[in-house]
Amino acid sequence: MFAISEMSSMRQNDIIIIGAGGIGCAIARELSRYKLSITVLEKECDIAAGASGRNSAVVHAGFNNRPGSLMARLCVEGNQGFEDICRELDVPFKNTGKILVAFDDEDIRILKGIIAQGEQNGCEGLRMIGEEELKRLAPGVSGIAGMYSPHTSIFDPFAYCVALAENAAVNGVDFCFDSEVSSICRNDGGFIVRTADGRDFGCSILINSAGLGSDRISEMAGVSGYRIYPCRGEYFIMDKVADKLLDIPVYPAPKPGIGGLGVHLTPTMHGNILIGPSAEYIDDRDDYSSTAPIMDKLITEASELLPAIERRFIIGNYAGIRPKQAPPGEGGYRDFVIKEEETCPGLINLIGIESPGLTASMPIARMVRDIAEKKLDLVEKDDFIAERKTPPRFRDLTEEEQADLISEDPEYGEIMCRCQKVTKREIRNAIENPLGVRSITAIKYRAWATTGRCNGGYCLTRIVDMLVNEYGMKPEEITYRGKGGELFSGEVK
Repeated sequence: MFAISEMSSMRQNDIIIIGAGGIGCAIARELSRYKLSITVLEKECDIAAGASGRNSAVVHAGFNNRPGSLMARLCVEGNQGFEDICRELDVPFKNTGKILVAFDDEDIRILKGIIAQGEQNGCEGLRMIGEEELKRLAPGVSGIAGMYSPHTSIFDPFAYCVALAENAAVNGVDFCFDSEVSSICRNDGGFIVRTADGRDFGCSILINSAGLGSDRISEMAGVSGYRIYPCRGEYFIMDKVADKLLDIPVYPAPKPGIGGLGVHLTPTMHGNILIGPSAEYIDDRDDYSSTAPIMDKLITEASELLPAIERRFIIGNYAGIRPKQAPPGEGGYRDFVIKEEETCPGLINLIGIESPGLTASMPIARMVRDIAEKKLDLVEKDDFIAERKTPPRFRDLTEEEQADLISEDPEYGEIMCRCQKVTKREIRNAIENPLGVRSITAIKYRAWATTGRCNGGYCLTRIVDMLVNEYGMKPEEITYRGKGGELFSGEVK
């Protein structure tokens, strides 16, 4: 707690959103349609630093979720509108379909049950396929049969979150990074939120979209009883040389009781293939380690699905952590919590928003809007900007289009990242992003530099040189991913 007399410099808002993951950004973008003052507080140095930027990049169809649950309803609704929002915000999206593979009769039985469940949820087109069609749709994949989902897709999750946040910012939402919430108190029917650096923010409605920290934020606001159990999933990233092996997501038939959907193979919008995730309950919510035993397990299980996989194709790895409500002994999934708390009017809690949270992000945002509308008078803006254009990606253009860009701006003719063919102009666009974030990962995920086989060996020094010599940053100010990740500590001869 803190004294009200200390609040003379407090910034007052209609709404504060805690957490700038995919859900927080979607809510911010939806609410930016209205004449409201909105601030998003994010403890990390950029958006999507948690589960929203560390996942399989799949738009789920909704057949895995319990009929009648919020998960099921919002996932199916989100799937049906996802291509439209990606088109509106110029986010890479591709409808690929998806296959769940059966290796024995028990798997076939499970898949038939999933089809029945999916049909209850409103999924369309789900069907069993035999071995011959399996080989036609996914040559090289093992199995005796499968289930085909025609409405599963892939997208770029970080580009999606960036687009939501930037569009929200253009429409008047303030994003405050490196702003970890340290305490929350009630004040005249609203809330006062204090950050770790001593800044104060007042609001009428507080939206808790803090992901792995959502139970703790709820506790700060005075609502106890929630608990998040972190469940880590590790991934391998395969080089583009492997992209000819698979062009459709392939999953094993799910096994009851695990914390995820099993190790699967997913092509990406950038031409790589992802292997993973694992599912391992952990104690530390910030432990994104990759572990040798789990990584070996990933390769073994992935090779059972696609025997042509070789370790030499692997160029990187990462891990994500699911904010699960189901404890280790229970496993599986519990439903989303999305509600205004009766014991704390004005607090809208979003607890346990794990996969398919990104798929369901826009329906979740609309649900939160409807809750907020009961507390505030939502008046639509006349000047709301719905569309957003992503700067051109040089490597995806024709030679004629590339030549036209170079003639307009010579910086398109200077390659800064050889692996991904990223130009200096694309790096500059990433540095000058509307949110004002400048970590190496901020540049990485906007321009896609440092993500190739050399892992930044060629382009990182060139990016640093730009930040220092063209943007006036001191070397000691340059971080990989925010505070604590400084790249340099001083000069050497």
